[in-house]
Amino acid sequence: MAPTNRSPFRRTLALMASAAILAHVGMNGVAYAQTAPETTAPAVVAPAPATPETTVPAPTPPAAAAPQPAAPIQAGAPNNGPASVADLAEGLLDAVVNISTSQNVKDDEGVGPAPRAPDGSPFQEFFNDFFDKKQGNKGGNHNVSSLGSGFVIDPTGYIVTNNHVIEGADDIEVNFANGSKLKAKLIGTDTKTDLSVLKVEPKTPLKSVKFGDSSTMRIGDWVMAIGNPFGFGGSVTVGIISGRGRNINAGPYDNFIQTDAAINKGNSGGPLFNMKGEVIGINTAIISPSGGSIGIGFSVPSELASGVVDQLREYGETRRGWLGVRIQPVTDDIADSLGLDTAKGALVAGVIKGGPVDDGSIKAGDVILKFDGKTVSEMRDLPRVVAESTVGKEVDVVVLRDGKEQTVKVKLGRLEDSDQAAASGDAAPDGSQDDGVITPDPDENNDMDQPDSGDQAQPAPGAPDQHQGQGQVSPDASTPKNVLGLSLSLLSAETRKAFGIAESVDGVVVTEVTPGSASAEKGLKPGDVIVEVAQEFMKSPDAVAAKVKSLKQEGRRNAQLMIASANGDLRFVAVPME
Repeated sequence: MAPTNRSPFRRTLALMASAAILAHVGMNGVAYAQTAPETTAPAVVAPAPATPETTVPAPTPPAAAAPQPAAPIQAGAPNNGPASVADLAEGLLDAVVNISTSQNVKDDEGVGPAPRAPDGSPFQEFFNDFFDKKQGNKGGNHNVSSLGSGFVIDPTGYIVTNNHVIEGADDIEVNFANGSKLKAKLIGTDTKTDLSVLKVEPKTPLKSVKFGDSSTMRIGDWVMAIGNPFGFGGSVTVGIISGRGRNINAGPYDNFIQTDAAINKGNSGGPLFNMKGEVIGINTAIISPSGGSIGIGFSVPSELASGVVDQLREYGETRRGWLGVRIQPVTDDIADSLGLDTAKGALVAGVIKGGPVDDGSIKAGDVILKFDGKTVSEMRDLPRVVAESTVGKEVDVVVLRDGKEQTVKVKLGRLEDSDQAAASGDAAPDGSQDDGVITPDPDENNDMDQPDSGDQAQPAPGAPDQHQGQGQVSPDASTPKNVLGLSLSLLSAETRKAFGIAESVDGVVVTEVTPGSASAEKGLKPGDVIVEVAQEFMKSPDAVAAKVKSLKQEGRRNAQLMIASANGDLRFVAVPME
């Protein structure tokens, strides 16, 4: 009886257990099919029916569950990584060349007298024999070689490279991708942009590339560099444009493209291509503590290079426009003193005598905001846009003068390096220098409207006395003692002599500067001459005081001063009015 009573119960338990086991195995099969290849699924699922104890934990191992979404994504993506640039590079490699140069250098160049061993030294014989042999070879020459890159821009054999690649070379040889070599002739070079044009005479037309428009390139656009890094010709690297308009103090027209495409020694002069195969830059410089690429390379943009290359091909030299002004940056303080909402433009510090704008169309104190329709955002923009303009062209120049914008017409002259060197000393043409400091010539005041200074040549009543050994002058008792922290005096024969002020300089002389004052912080010192305040000529200390008071009443926070040094160099300084 007992077995009969228990049998249905046992059968029920057995059926329930079997159903649970079968259901569990089925679930396992579905889960593993989603996460593992088909060949591995039976190995995991097959042991499940053997012993119910082992099948319970098997379906949910962490390692098996983690990669569930990976398989479907990988299955749908047969190609990994960015698209290949092989087709693009294949069509450009033949137009990129390696440039090798050699230069003869005298072996004894810079070598002094040969040293001699002390008399009686045991090594005297060997020592003297060695240097006697060296002296016997004195006067010999040896070749110094260098490698760089370039690219063909015309099938007839015109090649562009960097000036520093071929500078001083006695022999230039161009190596092509097919292994052929040709001697090259230098057509023209421009040190300011570090560009040169070479010419070879090929028997058949060469593969060439064209300039593109670098102005359309954006930060983040893909670019490709081809060159000769460390002598490995035909090397291709790819990156993006990391920055634009970079100034690395390489020259007066710096406007470099920055890229992270690997550029190394030997890449100089090679092209930087856009993804259409157009040259949008010429690789020129890198920043690298180690000498290798760290992802900061610079290229001359094609918008600047193409015009220079065209002129070098046509004339063998550059023919740049010239405005004939000296400029300095517009600082925040100067912008405030002029009523500008932001610091922008180029402040004219002086006009070169005999230059294109010596007719008064542009004056010292003007801020040039636009040139020939191009916005001048900062000082260094002006020399570049002027230089890119055609010689003799009439252009519209928008200036800020007396708080109002005016448009004046200017006919450009030609920038002659030799003439400018004589006219401006060490200063670069158009007022730009590597460090941005303006150095006008001593005759600068002759270029500006100056009042009759006959009455200023006479000493004022109670002429100041000189402090011996201190270079200081006591101002007349009637002059203001503290205008912007400055003690001022009329220019007289005594003050000119005391501070060595040239006769061409007119204005009000600074005799003392209060330590710690705003004027002292701006670099003013005894012997400086205040020529103008807020574009108004100053005849006396009283005039300076009155003008400063007027500016304060107008709500101005800074007073713009035109300052002349003792020899006549001009600069503008914005002094906060406390």
